[in-house]
Parts: sequence; C-alpha cells; structure tokens
Amino acid sequence: MSDRTKTLILHAGLLVLLFVLQFLLPAYHHGNLARIMVLASYAIGFNILFGYTGLLSLGHALFFAAGMYGMGLAIRHLGLSPAPALLCGLAAGVAISTIAGLLALRTVGVGFMIVTLMFAQAGYLTLLYFGEYTRGDEGFVIQQAERILWGLDLSDPTNRYFAAFALFALCLLLTLWLVRAPFGKVLVAIRENEERARMLGYDVFAHKLGAVVLSGTLSAMAGAVYGLLFGYVGASFASVQYSIFPLLWVLLGGAGTVLGPFIGTLFMFYLIDLSSGVTTAYMLIAGVVLVALTLFAPQGLVGGIRKRFWRGLP
Repeated sequence: MSDRTKTLILHAGLLVLLFVLQFLLPAYHHGNLARIMVLASYAIGFNILFGYTGLLSLGHALFFAAGMYGMGLAIRHLGLSPAPALLCGLAAGVAISTIAGLLALRTVGVGFMIVTLMFAQAGYLTLLYFGEYTRGDEGFVIQQAERILWGLDLSDPTNRYFAAFALFALCLLLTLWLVRAPFGKVLVAIRENEERARMLGYDVFAHKLGAVVLSGTLSAMAGAVYGLLFGYVGASFASVQYSIFPLLWVLLGGAGTVLGPFIGTLFMFYLIDLSSGVTTAYMLIAGVVLVALTLFAPQGLVGGIRKRFWRGLP
C-alpha cells in the first residue's frame, strides 16, 4: 500500500470517527469536542505559517479576533443574518492579514515575531478603546435568535457539532491539498532554505505573503465560527494568551504535520480540563507535562510518529 493511500485512509478515518462520535459522546464531551474542532481549525491556520513556511507569528490572535468581531459586529450593529456576517468576518481576516503581511514581511526572524506581536497588541487595545461598540473586556452575547443559519439553530448541540465538524473537515482537507500542491511545496522549500528557493527563481516574498493571508484567513474563519457557535464575542480572544495557545497546540502535536494541530489541541484541552479537576494548581501540572513532552518528543506527538514509524506521514 502506497503512502498516499495510507494517508487518505488515516485522515478519512479520523473524519469518520469524529462524525460517529456525535452520536456516542455524552453531553459534556460532545460540547468539548465541538469546541476542540473549532480551535484545532485555528491551529491549522497557524500551522500553515509556522509549520510549513517557518514564520513564527506571536500575534495570531489578531486574525482570530478579526474574524470573530467582523462577524459579531455585523450581527450586532448592522443587523445581518449569520451567513453574510460570516462573510464579513472572513473579509476582515483577509484584509487585516494582507495589511499585516505586507508590513511584517519587511522584517525577518525575531523582527517578524516582534512586529506581529505589536500588531496583535494594537488590535487588542483598539477593541478596548472602542468599547462603546465592542463592549471591551466585557464583550457581548449573540442571542439564540441571531444564530440561525439557513434554518438551523446553531445553539442546538447537534447543529453546533456538525458546524464545527464541517469547518474542521474543510481545514484538514485544505491542508492535505496544500502539502501536495506546488504552492505548498515552495513554502516548505522556503522554510528549509530560503536563499536556495530564491536562487531557483521563486518569488519568496509573494509566497510568504500568500502564506500569511491564507493562515490569517483560516484563523479568522475559525474565530467567526467560534463566536457564532458559542454565542460570545470578547476582547480576551485578542489577547496574547490566544496567540500563544496555537503555538503550544502546534508544537505539542507536531509542526508541519497535517494532524498535529488537532492532536495538540485535543491533548492540551483535556490536560488542562483533567488537571483542573484534581488541583487548583492545574497549570503547574500542565507545565510539567509540557516540559516533559518538549524534552522527550521535541518534534511533537505526530512528528515523533513520523520520525520513528512513518516517514511518509504528511
């Protein structure tokens, strides 16, 4: 059996499993898994930039929040229905990621990290400054009547789960396509040796910008869907914490792997959830486990499997 066939079976099997779990999981884990799939979609967006292109952004919460607020403000102040509101969130993600990319890519290395962090902090402070419209730290709730998409009530657990599943499946399949497409292969070449890619005639800046825009757009889409499915939009989602989370999820699962973002998000979510039920110092437990994984599985959970057992795992 070829690596391509095994890859398709693995990823199709995961999607089938997630589909079936909708009918098997108790209410608590059912809701958790819906949340994990949306956050994993956010991590997939981050992974395109960090894992495949080698650009470390410390301000990805800017894109997540752009999608969330683009959607939420369109519903709250413009009275739009969910479908056009989601498009507003997507458009906000495309616009902000394009502007951020054009400016941040004028720097390299640590400079890129600092500039993206500054952009995210500027976005966070902007949300607080215009609290009259955004409700600042308090945020605002999207009412149940405003969360009906094409006749489906997204506050219903079943509809919410399938919406999260649809988003995750789209992001997963897009990544699978990307790693085999010429564009994705050029991104990997830039990550491995940027100067050689430039010498071969590739437009490195254009590919990097494309990676930033694609990454930011997927992250914004995840933010818009998260706000719509769970009915809340708040400035906390634009804070530094939500820029660090996708980095941790991708590192835990395996940077530059298709399944890594999902596995890392799932592991981190339940690590914190289970440890918080044992002690109030749950972040200490999470920190110890994370350090141990960094020492003994530096390439992440899926990255370790690829290194030891399956070289062809994308």
